[in-house]
Amino acid sequence: MLRIPTITGLTFVLALPLGAQEAADAVAPEAATSLEAKAAGSPVRADNWMVAAANPLAVQAGARVLRDGGSAADAMVAVQAVLGLVEPQSSGLGGGAFLVWYDAASGQVTTLDGRETAPLAVTPTLFQDENGEPLKFFDAVVGGLSVGTPGTPALMEAAHQRWGKSDWASLFTEATELAENGFTVSPRLAGLVENDAERLSTFPATSAYFLPGGTPIAEGDTLVNKAYAETLRIIASDGAAAFYDGPIADGIVQTVQNAEGNPGVLAQQDLSIYAIKERAPVCITYRAHDVCGMGPPSSGALTVGQILGMLESYDLAALGAENPESWRLIGDASRLAFADRGRYMADSDFVPMPTQGLVDPDYLSNRAALLGGDDALPEVSAGSPAFDHALLFADDISLELPSTSHISIVDAQGNALSMTTTIENGFGSRLMAPGGFLLNNELTDFSFRTHTDGVPIANRVEPGKRPRSSMSPTIVMQDGAPVMVVGSPGGSRIIGYVAKTIIAHLDWGMDVQAAVAMPHLVNRFGTYDVEEGTSAEALAEPLTTLGYEVNARALTSGLHAIAIGADGLEGGADPRREGIAIGE
Repeated sequence: MLRIPTITGLTFVLALPLGAQEAADAVAPEAATSLEAKAAGSPVRADNWMVAAANPLAVQAGARVLRDGGSAADAMVAVQAVLGLVEPQSSGLGGGAFLVWYDAASGQVTTLDGRETAPLAVTPTLFQDENGEPLKFFDAVVGGLSVGTPGTPALMEAAHQRWGKSDWASLFTEATELAENGFTVSPRLAGLVENDAERLSTFPATSAYFLPGGTPIAEGDTLVNKAYAETLRIIASDGAAAFYDGPIADGIVQTVQNAEGNPGVLAQQDLSIYAIKERAPVCITYRAHDVCGMGPPSSGALTVGQILGMLESYDLAALGAENPESWRLIGDASRLAFADRGRYMADSDFVPMPTQGLVDPDYLSNRAALLGGDDALPEVSAGSPAFDHALLFADDISLELPSTSHISIVDAQGNALSMTTTIENGFGSRLMAPGGFLLNNELTDFSFRTHTDGVPIANRVEPGKRPRSSMSPTIVMQDGAPVMVVGSPGGSRIIGYVAKTIIAHLDWGMDVQAAVAMPHLVNRFGTYDVEEGTSAEALAEPLTTLGYEVNARALTSGLHAIAIGADGLEGGADPRREGIAIGE
């Protein structure tokens, strides 16, 4: 068991992931040391550079790049290439990502949008039956219908072209060798394959890889993926363009369009025209810090920013981490922010969005006044942020289930990278491309309905549009320099996980390992989810007394955070998953 003391003395208790000791025994000494630090509840400390991500093999690949003088962008490429192999249920070449970058030389924060796009051939009724009713979620997910144009390979290359120092081809060495020679199946991957075996068995190529001979791969098995190794060799040699045109692209299109029972409409043109977009970062001031993240089509920075902005006038530090009043404020601020998210947030290339109005201090001050009572808000609704012109949207009803992965990196030059990467649901569409990688089901992040009572929904599906996301890669700044790099997987709960971690670090003085390990309490739509098996359950009764419906459940985040201070770097990795931090 892992015991994390807060600054006020309450001990949070978390069970270590199954197989943690076995994982420590199976990796390099530096990774084993990091796993031991995580088990002890201590951050990993370093002077020069740090990388934290969801699998020790991926983190080791990034550490090699940083040790050799590479930049954070270089290390990200190496980490992502390995994650797509060893953690295929969460991210990979067939998915998309958002990246936030702090440039030490210029002091600028840049965000890159590598989100998937809807094929040009989609129609408004893509996820509706013949009667115009929304499909059941997994009827839409499993197969080609849900597959959007992948953005991750293009994002990897775009980041390297802007900020890379290392030779591009060298960044794929570890991933290629692991794919060619085999890697050891982790406890988490084995458990997820077993749990999803029925859906994974839908398509022959996917079944052959994850369920050889009809039996799910098991913890400790050696898994080889020669097709993925060849895909990486091609990209290493010819760049990301080789993914979007040629045999790899042909294989993706054929897999999607010929998916038995649920074919999709992704076409070669969709791949050929895909482009990374630079977006303006969304930043909000909180406790004399600038909290910066990804703007639309991500709802992450806006919703995290709204939560923090509403809490700015409340003294959470004095209330403390285990005070029900703290969680009343956090929970209802989250509910108010999620109401705005459901009404207004979508791809701003397609719908006008009140981006500045949503984080305007006066607007947030007015919303924060709603928190001034003693009990849970009986109901919440979207506010009326300032638009540059009038527009009316209906509330969204899209479903976003947890999967995803997060990478935090700081390099020796002081550059910082926060990137959240996904194929959406666990194992995405369950379609395996001939190139040895799974394809996303990102289109199911759109609303299945286009209108409610004749009023359009902002996050409706449209050709070329990017679905709204909750991914919240974040860099926290103070006096123009980064002091924290953080993000998490977890579907729409990502927002709550990231906001809680920032509050734990800035308000409650926790180091990054304690902040990411702290048990979760998340409220999005009224029901307060508290993390089962932890001392957060002790808050269930007082929260119920305050008027909340409370649900104890597993809340499997995958937070990875790095704190940057006068004494160097501190890295934290979520004990709920297999990730680690490595630094020197």
